[in-house]
Amino acid sequence: QVQLVESGGGLVQTGGSLRLSCAASGRTSSVYAMAWFRRTPGKDREFVATIALSDAYTIYADSVKGRFTISGDKAKNSAYLKMDSLKPDDTAVYYCAAGGTPDTGSRYYDYWGQGTQITVSS
Repeated sequence: QVQLVESGGGLVQTGGSLRLSCAASGRTSSVYAMAWFRRTPGKDREFVATIALSDAYTIYADSVKGRFTISGDKAKNSAYLKMDSLKPDDTAVYYCAAGGTPDTGSRYYDYWGQGTQITVSS
């Protein structure tokens, strides 16, 4: 099993920045990719970004491209999401995920964090 712990959520004004962190522990040898998804009430979980820890290959959702930056630290089994130019539409619970393939689908990730709330005020 792999446990994921997120941190860094909170309240920010439009145009502001936040940085999320996710640390994996347990059987981390099976973790090759880490990702961020988000969910707002009444909507399906939405892919945000993913990174392959071995070579830093990344994929971003169009809605965050150019504003969000995902990074990873293989030695620490951790991933980070730097969010700039935040908008009210970015308000959501953000979830960290870990798995074997860096992809946009949630089915590629076996492990999930508990989620952290991001609220962007207008």
